[in-house]
Amino acid sequence: MIEIRLHNTKSRRREAFVPIDPGHVKLYVCGPTVYDHVHIGNARPVVVFDVLVRLLRQVFPRVTYVRNITDIDDKINAKSRETGEAIASITARTTEWYHRDMAALFALPPDIEPRATGHIVEIVAIIERLIERGHAYEAEGHVLFAVKSDAEYGAFSGRSPDELLAGARVDVAPYKRDPGDFVLWKPSTGELPGWDSPWGRGRPGWHIECSAMSWKHLGESFDIHGGGDDLIFPHHENEIAQSTCAFPGSGFARYWLHNRMLLVNGEKMSKSLGNFITVGQALERAPGEVIRFLLLKTHYRSTLDFTDAALLEAKRELDRFYRALAAHCDWAVANTVPDSVLLPLADDLNTPGAIAALHTLADAALAGDRNAASSLKAAGAILGVFNHRPADWFRGDDADTARIEAAIAERIAARRARDFTRADAIRAELADSGIILEDSPAGTSWRRA
Repeated sequence: MIEIRLHNTKSRRREAFVPIDPGHVKLYVCGPTVYDHVHIGNARPVVVFDVLVRLLRQVFPRVTYVRNITDIDDKINAKSRETGEAIASITARTTEWYHRDMAALFALPPDIEPRATGHIVEIVAIIERLIERGHAYEAEGHVLFAVKSDAEYGAFSGRSPDELLAGARVDVAPYKRDPGDFVLWKPSTGELPGWDSPWGRGRPGWHIECSAMSWKHLGESFDIHGGGDDLIFPHHENEIAQSTCAFPGSGFARYWLHNRMLLVNGEKMSKSLGNFITVGQALERAPGEVIRFLLLKTHYRSTLDFTDAALLEAKRELDRFYRALAAHCDWAVANTVPDSVLLPLADDLNTPGAIAALHTLADAALAGDRNAASSLKAAGAILGVFNHRPADWFRGDDADTARIEAAIAERIAARRARDFTRADAIRAELADSGIILEDSPAGTSWRRA
């Protein structure tokens, strides 16, 4: 069995991955808050942990992958007030957008996709346990976690008490015993969503939701917890505090993985800078497989720069792989993923190393090695690429195909009308967009350059 080594944020070092139960690996990844279109930064952890799940399934007999939906949040409430749209309508629509966008990036759906609103019973149960153990208290309709009750608080993120308070960005309310105490439950007015609880009608804080959902579906202890590095503090720090204090001795998640954020044209993505890109907008620039491949070209713990030039280069690399597959791959032959690809992935998800191995396989395939071509196709499956037959890849999507074929029909009509100037102009326009026309007695065919 291949040994998997992962960089554990908790220990700050690379460790051999040893699951609690080798027969059943369990992992939890923080999902979206559904109130709007997700941006490409949100897509990076989805693609990263999708590859991790594919790798784990190569090595272990059973893997349960949980990724949540946060469908109760102040951002959602604010969107409802702003637009007048019902909260249920907002969350249903934006969840559908999210599923569509992630499917376009060829991310496998999680085995379980819990929603926060479906776990109020578990949330209340954990809060009650925390109060009983002296780790939480009620104040003016709120329930707060007492950070000073947990001697380990701050160890995960490695922050000093002053840094914890400065970074928490929490309201310094008069009912708090300590300014750093964070909300587990808060009261809801009539126009806000709320549920009955021992502390009155209210709704959960953000952090407690993930503790409840992971507990319900994976148990008190599980193997891997993942997310973007922007979640290390306060979200994951607070999750650990809640869960370990509610379930002493559980350990919660054993391995913590965090991907770095991405830049757009060398700058942090921001609406004010005009470089905020949703997944839908990115899909207008390039096919989903190209975006996915670009997200994998940089190691998940390194910053990735998302640019049009990088998209173009990712497309060229995929074109080369598909040419190798077109030349010599028997699409019906199922091959195993070669160790040259598996081993880099087992070394802390070294996707750049795995992609380098793909290029070596493509070199051999283009030189006529049919086995290398079959191995290339199998290797693509673990990275979530090569989702098209080569002929379909080079023809593009349905909308693009319709555009090209309409232009060809216009060119044929122009030639019949002996308007050769227009016919030549259409050929040139298509060539400029990478489409090569080939005329023969059987008619006109096309291919991508």
